[in-house]
Amino acid sequence: MGRVGDLIEGLREGLHDPKAPLLHVAIDTGEPSVEHPGPVVVMVHGIASSAATFHFVVPLVEPQQRVIAIELLGFGGSPQPEGAEYTLEEHVAALARTIRSLHLAEPFVLVGHSLGCLIGARYAATHLEHVSKLVLVSPPVYLSPAEIGDPRVRLRMAGYLQAYQFFRANKDFTIARAAVVSKLLPVEHVMEITEQNWTPFVKSLEHCIESQTVISDLARVERPIEVVYGRLDEFLVPGNLAIIERMRGVTTHVVAASDHMIRKPMARVVAAAIASPPTPPAD
Repeated sequence: MGRVGDLIEGLREGLHDPKAPLLHVAIDTGEPSVEHPGPVVVMVHGIASSAATFHFVVPLVEPQQRVIAIELLGFGGSPQPEGAEYTLEEHVAALARTIRSLHLAEPFVLVGHSLGCLIGARYAATHLEHVSKLVLVSPPVYLSPAEIGDPRVRLRMAGYLQAYQFFRANKDFTIARAAVVSKLLPVEHVMEITEQNWTPFVKSLEHCIESQTVISDLARVERPIEVVYGRLDEFLVPGNLAIIERMRGVTTHVVAASDHMIRKPMARVVAAAIASPPTPPAD
């Protein structure tokens, strides 16, 4: 997109949400060059996390491609605007403004993990011209139990929603439990639920994860979609994920003995999915 196109796009998004804040760009490995010949890769982490999510992925991708990791509204080093409700629209508007500020010359590979998958799917659906490929890692695909026919899937989905409602209603328990789990993880700042980010956490959980539109958003993404998840992912509902796996243009990669977090084995699969040529889906 040329300068005129950038100006028009900036005006369009500015009019859409002039109050969207700039997010923290935690990682930017530099301008494309001989050392970074591939398309730019933009990474977006999940709820209660930070750019540390991609600790094991960045070193595998950076030798060939410029890597940019952006921290979501309310998390990591990004702002927590007064009055923010942390809706999907607010997350996407902030992401869009931040990406626009980077003045990327060509379409990029967009990588989302967990909540970042939901935000990335909506961004790709509404900014398709900017995205060459979408990589979804550990996507939490949740439907309303009323929309699910299979009683086993419906029961599992209801269980997740009840658990999330419990977490939101029991702040002290949730923060204490998260602190214990965080100490067991191999990378710092991968999961942090604290007094500081409690409001972004509970509102993002309620407004983006518990109530989501990822399936309808992905149906609008006419770009290759790579889905990577661990067979032991504790936040996965296989019956719901199967809906995405059957979509046109979707390629699935299952990592055995991996959970929700991007550990080294999953990082290698994610890096391969990022590097694969973004061939458009067949007609």
